[in-house]
Amino acid sequence: MDNRTFFRAAAPVTAALLALTTGCTGSTVQGRPGAAGLRDPFFPKAGNGGYDVSHYDLAIDYRPDSGRLSGTAVITARATQGLSSFNLDLSGLDVEDVKVQDASARFNRTGQELTVRPAEDLKKGQEFRTVVTYSGKPRTVNDPDGSAEGWIPTGDGAVAVGEPVGSMAWFPGNHHPSDKATYDITLTVPKGYEAVSNGRLESRTEKNGTSAFRWRSAQPMAGYLAIAAIGKYRVTTGRTASGIPVYNAVAPEEAAASAEALGRIPEIVDWGSRRFGAYPFDAAGAVVEAEDTLGYALETQTRPVYPGAPTDDLVVHEMAHQWFGNSVSPKSWKDMWLNEGFATYAEWLWSEDHGGLTAEEHFRAFLKGDTKADPSADADWGAFPPANPPSAKAISDDPVYYRGAMVLHRIRQEVGDRKFFDLVRGWTAEHRHGNASTADFVAYTEQRTGKDLDEQVWQNWLYGADKPKG
Repeated sequence: MDNRTFFRAAAPVTAALLALTTGCTGSTVQGRPGAAGLRDPFFPKAGNGGYDVSHYDLAIDYRPDSGRLSGTAVITARATQGLSSFNLDLSGLDVEDVKVQDASARFNRTGQELTVRPAEDLKKGQEFRTVVTYSGKPRTVNDPDGSAEGWIPTGDGAVAVGEPVGSMAWFPGNHHPSDKATYDITLTVPKGYEAVSNGRLESRTEKNGTSAFRWRSAQPMAGYLAIAAIGKYRVTTGRTASGIPVYNAVAPEEAAASAEALGRIPEIVDWGSRRFGAYPFDAAGAVVEAEDTLGYALETQTRPVYPGAPTDDLVVHEMAHQWFGNSVSPKSWKDMWLNEGFATYAEWLWSEDHGGLTAEEHFRAFLKGDTKADPSADADWGAFPPANPPSAKAISDDPVYYRGAMVLHRIRQEVGDRKFFDLVRGWTAEHRHGNASTADFVAYTEQRTGKDLDEQVWQNWLYGADKPKG
């Protein structure tokens, strides 16, 4: 057989097959599959490529007696390439139906990936709406460091927390901090339960023995910062001096012990606004669970969650995250020190401003291992450089928090107070409601302060493998 004759005959067939498989009528392929995962250094499967989400509208119905959840997720996004298919992150739960642009879409599941094939290819730049209907018993997810996240049953309900990837246990989405979106979250529960999420409570509706709580997050949020908390909470409300509403939901057994620290939230918000720049959200507050519910506190956006009654320092730390981590979010999980170093340094600043140790005294205590001055000074803060955690398990280890804070204090020592606090406020303004990396911070710091800090700070404290001595 003459190969040239074969290929001439096959060409029209190949073109026809391409048209059928891509939904196109010409020889130009309009769409291709979006990436399954964003290749994050520590969580490569988290998030997905090919689109950018602008809004989630989640309707969640949860029955504590059976532990079953029914959900509908309406996801509005823009295609950043032509798409023949795209992925959503979803762990567990049964998907019943998927529609894209009001047309039924084919879908399949592999691990945490829900792959969606629209009836027609999506064009680059096109805004599109995906509706996923799903149900089942949501899972608890174990982190690389052994801690639990995802959907966690409690004595009288459940709490959903998501750092770093647990949010995919209760709603489908693009679950990487680099893709932030606004949210409407409606939680429907049996009458007599409270249901709490992020942002402002827009409405509470009683119907047929149920209560539906509709929450709105008008400012962008990374998926790992979403919260759903369901229980027999005691709810208190108030406002900061600047008028920001405060909504606290507390497990009854923790109410008395929590009152003092939670009562300082308005003061902490206003203090942070002076130190770090304007508070970035339109709501504040807290969720306090029973002491044995979680092994950690988490800075869920506008409404951090605490495992038992928090201390003042812990509330300062989690509220500081509203600026550092929530408004200015990491580009990748390798950049966690930008979240935790700043939040830890906020504790030192609060102490300095309220008659306790100065930040300089905290810094010196860590250098000397002086636990009389600071009980945390025996932390293994020199184990690795904060900009280079060795593994996903290490992103919540001591160097990320304490050496991260020490990096910030070294900058302050080098440039002085005026330039340092100008830098901090400029950083939160420049990247407000966005994402930033360690490289972004290094470049911004030198540009803003006009000082080369490579030898004094970056090589030794931020990237250096050896434990700095001063």
